[in-house]
Parts: sequence; structure tokens; C-alpha cells
Amino acid sequence: CAPLLCHRRSYFYCSHNARGLASRIDLCLCIIIYMTRSITFSVGEFYHIYNRGTEKRKIFLSDSDYKRFTALLHLCNSTDSVHIDMRRVTLDKVMATTPRNRLVDIGAYCLMPDHFHLLIRESKENGLSQFMHKLTTAYTMYFNRKNARNGRLFQGVFKAEQARKTEYLKYLFGYVHLNPIKLVDSKWKDNGIKNKTNAKNFLEKYEYSSYAEYAGINRKEKVILSPKAFPRYFDKKNDFKKMIAFWLEFRNEEE
Repeated sequence: CAPLLCHRRSYFYCSHNARGLASRIDLCLCIIIYMTRSITFSVGEFYHIYNRGTEKRKIFLSDSDYKRFTALLHLCNSTDSVHIDMRRVTLDKVMATTPRNRLVDIGAYCLMPDHFHLLIRESKENGLSQFMHKLTTAYTMYFNRKNARNGRLFQGVFKAEQARKTEYLKYLFGYVHLNPIKLVDSKWKDNGIKNKTNAKNFLEKYEYSSYAEYAGINRKEKVILSPKAFPRYFDKKNDFKKMIAFWLEFRNEEE
């Protein structure tokens, strides 16, 4: 079941005549994924999705790589085929588009040099698997062509864990958005954060996550998110900031 996504002039598309076949291929891939997972995705349930580069390699090498993946988070969340040429279209223009028939609801995301995290709610049957297939295939093709390489980019099929309890789902909003702290202090969970103000400023300025949206910063990337599909943990303006402040005080005594 090879994906019927073609590359021409740095954008991805499915030909008009092949869209029906592409849909059947997507369905076939979803069945394979279900057969190789211990977890079954269900409409209305919440999942932490993550994956890293094969052999722990970096999957984002430049600002344009991060922006490409961010654009794909928006564009791939649709039953439509993906068309994108970032040489001619800015990220702001991509975010101004409105994909039809969303496959999933995205609550949070964070892109790190060698991996990514997503919080997703399945909103239609097989939607999560279809979305992840489109997202990782499109990005891999872009990355491989740009860097003159072949083969898979990610470490096998994406990883998934279900957030069955509301307390754990809320914890995941903190976990995902605090990931970039590792870039400035890889041992912060063990040793604590000495300068919490600098840590908060770093998180707010980190462009490649949804932290800014929850911190009340208005960006075009907010269209990626569907916050109303998730529990209302952060109704008040400072609820999110209080949660982040709580976790920045945290020191892991178990790891």
C-alpha cells in the first residue's frame, strides 16, 4: 500500500483521477495500522501522539522545516488532498486557508529537533490514522527531496497512548508544552529551574509549539487548534500560566 502522493516543484498532490484510489490506499493503511497496534482509536477519545527520527536523527534542520511541518498540521487535517508550495506561499497564507472535513481535533503540539508531540481527539472514524499517514508521508517526502536522501525518516509507526482520565489529559497539556525546556536545561526535572522567569520567556518565544496560543498570544497558527473539543481546563486567562508555573517548580525524584 504505497502512498499515492507525488512530488512536483516542492509540493504534494494527488491527481484528480487518482483520488478515489488514494482514498482506498489510506483506508488500507489504516487497517494495517490497526492490526499492528495494541491500541484501538475511538471517536471522541483523546490521544497523545508522538514519534522521533529514525536512529534518533534530527527531523527538523532549519526554520523552514519547522514551518513546513506546522503548515502540514493544518493542511493535512482534511479529507482533501494536500497542495503546498512554501516557496510561493507564506505560512500566514497557509493558515488563512480553511481545510474541509477535518479528520481530527488538535489540542496541542510541540516540535522538537528530533521528535514531535501532538494531543489529538479522534473526531471521525479512522480520522487519526489517516491524518498521521498524510502528515508524516508529506513531510518525509519534502525532507528527503530537500536533503537528497531516501528511506524512512521516522522511527516506525507513530506512537500513541490514550488519555483515559481527565487528570492525565490535563497533565499532558503541561508535558507537551514544557518539552522545549530540555533545549536549555536537559536535567531540569532532576535539578529544578533556577531562573523561572527566563524559562517562561523561552517557552513563550518558542515558535514551534502551541504554547503561545494558551499563553494568550495571538498568532495565525491558532487555526490549527480545536480547543473547544477538549475539556475546558484553561477558561480563565491565568489558568494555563498557573499550571506551567506549578510544573516549573517540579523536581523529579523518581527518574
